[in-house]
Amino acid sequence: MDEGVEPTDPLRRLADDCLDALTEAARWEARMAALKVRLTAEYARVADALAPPARSPQECTAREMATVSELACVLTVSERAAGALMSEARTLTAALPLTLRALQAGTISWQHARIVVDETANLDPASAAALEAHFLDPDAPNPARGCPAGELVPGRFRAKARAWRERHHTVSIERRHAKSAENRRIEYCPDRDGMAWLSAYLPADTAAGIWERATAAARSLQGPAESRTLTQLRADVASTWLLRGGADSRTPDGATGDGGMALTGGVPSPRAQVLITVPVMSLLGCTEEPATLDGHGPIPPSMARRLISDGPDSLYRVLTDPRDGAPLEIGRTSYRVPKALRQWLRLRDGKCPFPGCNNASLDNDADHLLAWADGGTTGITNLGQPCRKHHRLKHATSWRPTAATKNDPPGWTSPSGRTYPSEHQDWEPPHWPPAAVAADMSQVQDLGWEPEAEPPPDPGQYLEPGPGAELPEDPFPDWHLFAAGHHMPESTLLRCA
Repeated sequence: MDEGVEPTDPLRRLADDCLDALTEAARWEARMAALKVRLTAEYARVADALAPPARSPQECTAREMATVSELACVLTVSERAAGALMSEARTLTAALPLTLRALQAGTISWQHARIVVDETANLDPASAAALEAHFLDPDAPNPARGCPAGELVPGRFRAKARAWRERHHTVSIERRHAKSAENRRIEYCPDRDGMAWLSAYLPADTAAGIWERATAAARSLQGPAESRTLTQLRADVASTWLLRGGADSRTPDGATGDGGMALTGGVPSPRAQVLITVPVMSLLGCTEEPATLDGHGPIPPSMARRLISDGPDSLYRVLTDPRDGAPLEIGRTSYRVPKALRQWLRLRDGKCPFPGCNNASLDNDADHLLAWADGGTTGITNLGQPCRKHHRLKHATSWRPTAATKNDPPGWTSPSGRTYPSEHQDWEPPHWPPAAVAADMSQVQDLGWEPEAEPPPDPGQYLEPGPGAELPEDPFPDWHLFAAGHHMPESTLLRCA
């Protein structure tokens, strides 16, 4: 609540009553959606029971069409929407009891329930139940960190659910990625007012590299004499690259040829400011656990190893602790403190910390939570990275960020006094190779692991010195060349297999 505003102010009471009523209305919308789900599933079951046995597949299909058509007419929706509702209703009532229960209680919305249905598609029953429990059961062995699922906007909840699905899918991400990469394509869709959509379905590293390079080039063109917005510049940059093409084309940033991209197997490795979080065992090839590409989510470990070995200095690797999944350190050789601090901030927050905002880290501002003029320090616990929109919100309104920690981004307090927590990164312990789990102490030492070694150095200790201080040199700057270019000893590979 704003300073100087009395709690008995009738306007403030009216505003609070409206917000409370909206909260309750959202709960009732969820409960009504749950009722619609149950009625739809029950109608489909009864319709099947009333119909005589189908004598052919064609007759079975026709009977399904008749049921969907009846549902569409009753609800005044398209048959496509009615068919989707009936499919989702059957899945929720038969296979996702926790999701349906949360929807009936009003703790998640219909959009959240549909996301669970979508992300559990093609999962076996045990995996689907595990995904449900992770996000909706606080007593699960490994519950999700941070905000409850219902307090995340649907887009952010989908990102978290998809990341969990990618990590725990029974089929390795390598196999699924190889199959999906065969379907890469570009699509063209005409639109109104003489416009059209051009979209590309590409491997994540290629798409992320294109996006980050286009963004960096667009930002370099901004200035007092440039009237185009960043969005317009990004589209113009990409159009220029695609239409000029050729080995002798000049990119908007003045580069020639491949525009600063290194070819790997005929496909450029993106030269972009991207963080890649890699479990140590996955980097060494002992497990197939997914890595994480900043701004995208899980990627196959082979893609991460290729990016690390072939990528440029602006591609930062982030190793994670094999014990609990926490970040160990950010690769650095000669970067000054402000750059290292900004990279750690990106790693901690992942995006703009305002609830529900999807703006990627690269486009955000590093901002003091407590202003420097008011005694704020330039440390990780006093920094956030809001996007331009929410940075203006902080300075132009009574919205205020809450305190942050080394590992937790700041939440926000609204003018009405309500506090909204920010989303946390959903770190979890990485997988160990089966042989390492079963090995005795001598075998672990043979693999080069120190079970009782000192805790890894705290990256935050490097982030507090004043401007101009140099970071210590990386003692093993070419580690990625060793991991990518050398084979592990046969005895080690046998243990990792």
